[in-house]
Amino acid sequence: MDDCADYYEQGVRVAASAYGLGVFSMRSFSAQEVVGPIEGLVFDGDEYESDYCMAIGENSALEPEAPFRFLNHSCQPNCSLTEYQIEREDGSGGLELWLSVETDIEPGDQMTIDYGWPATSAIPCGCGSPGCRHWIVSAEELSQVNVELRNGE
Repeated sequence: MDDCADYYEQGVRVAASAYGLGVFSMRSFSAQEVVGPIEGLVFDGDEYESDYCMAIGENSALEPEAPFRFLNHSCQPNCSLTEYQIEREDGSGGLELWLSVETDIEPGDQMTIDYGWPATSAIPCGCGSPGCRHWIVSAEELSQVNVELRNGE
């Protein structure tokens, strides 16, 4: 992928960020606005893993395509992932993952989500948000992260 790519339909751009590539807004987004679906391949079962996969439903993973493949983590994100049960006129459908806006976003702002990883997968976080947990881990499982690691021992 080039260093930068525009996705006009979604109103976003993929560009260099502090952590590789990131998703940046090309227009203003309002809180509670739905940006669009996160498209990609769905793998059934809880065995599938990759650097980009997103949990969907109880036991499935979505391997997202660009642009939302490049959503970075923040402990105080401005976006979230929302699951919708979709039913089409032709009878097809199923669970889909969509990107929703949590706080107002201005053009040029990086769009972020909280990865919410389990404590067993936690890695150090450098998001820099005022509420940074210092670990990429779900807020509910932060206390389970090894105390020695949290204290840098």
